[in-house]
Amino acid sequence: MVAALGQTPHLLRMGSLFNETVLIEIDSDEFYLTFEKGRVVDIKEGPSKKLPWRFALRADGEALEKFWQPVPQPGFHDIFGLVKYGHGRIDGDILTLVKNLRYFKEFMALGRQEGLS
Repeated sequence: MVAALGQTPHLLRMGSLFNETVLIEIDSDEFYLTFEKGRVVDIKEGPSKKLPWRFALRADGEALEKFWQPVPQPGFHDIFGLVKYGHGRIDGDILTLVKNLRYFKEFMALGRQEGLS
């Protein structure tokens, strides 16, 4: 996803004001992604009680595999679909997520292009 981000100028423009650390938790594995001006500048593996994050997307690995399919099933097509059907959870500063919602949703969907599933 990080490599694909550099090849999507419209997404970099959308995220040009996004400067946050986000926690992505897959099953029990934690990854802290630090964004600066819409680019991922650092990824750290957790768990870490010292590393602050603005919001977190927590999901099970099987659900993310379905999310990253080129054409995902209903309920796995969107991060809020994962939450609605009990496959994920969003924690933290929801306002920051909502302010950058399109950017973050499109960033997460980049895995569909890379065939991470």
